[in-house]
Amino acid sequence: MEATTIDNTISATGASTARGSDIKYPSFKSFDEFIDVQRLRSLDGYMTRRINRRIRETNDSLFLNQHRLDANSPYRPGAREIWLTRTKPGTPYDYLDLDRTELWEQTESAAEFTLLMDFIATLPFKSTGRILVIYDDTGAAVPAHRDHERRDICHDFVWFRTNLTKPFYVLNGATGEKLYVHSYSAWFDTVNQYHGSDAADGLSFSIRVDGHFTDGFGSRIPRSESEPASTPSVWACMQKGGGELL
Repeated sequence: MEATTIDNTISATGASTARGSDIKYPSFKSFDEFIDVQRLRSLDGYMTRRINRRIRETNDSLFLNQHRLDANSPYRPGAREIWLTRTKPGTPYDYLDLDRTELWEQTESAAEFTLLMDFIATLPFKSTGRILVIYDDTGAAVPAHRDHERRDICHDFVWFRTNLTKPFYVLNGATGEKLYVHSYSAWFDTVNQYHGSDAADGLSFSIRVDGHFTDGFGSRIPRSESEPASTPSVWACMQKGGGELL
């Protein structure tokens, strides 16, 4: 397992910042302790019915896989997306703007998922930007990929799902070591490691919400000052016995 070394300091806000403990990849930080998992799980039938209806009635956009570990793997692997927010008309596209919350607004599709939107309102965000459902019912895998390549950027987000059907993993690109996410929710380094999902029978899906964590929640996060993108793995690796490392 690959590890990097950083120093630990305390930031001016009082939050622990990490510049000096070992970071191991693959790793992720479960958010199950911070969210209402019971309420999330209760949405499973609701989400399944609404996604299946969209499969019958709507031609949702295909997921695009740009920063792939294997350049020969599919750019459009087959998974589809339901955008519950979009950037406002006239906004130039920039993937890194997914947490610029002032640029985003709800789509008509959000009205189909009111119970999901109500649940999202309980997550530890002070503001939200991109809200996206990714699903597949064709048995297609999503090849290992990174979201972007800027190590100086860490997006606040929560990845979550209403069931554990989707075989989602994080991957050390240098060693090939793979760690499956066993929780209902997670935050993970999307730059220094890869992530993807294996093929699954039937419908599988997950939701990702990007934005800005509340000040109170953010104050407990051990931020990496030297390489912000690694922050979720710093937090995972500082937690003892969390079961979030390979």
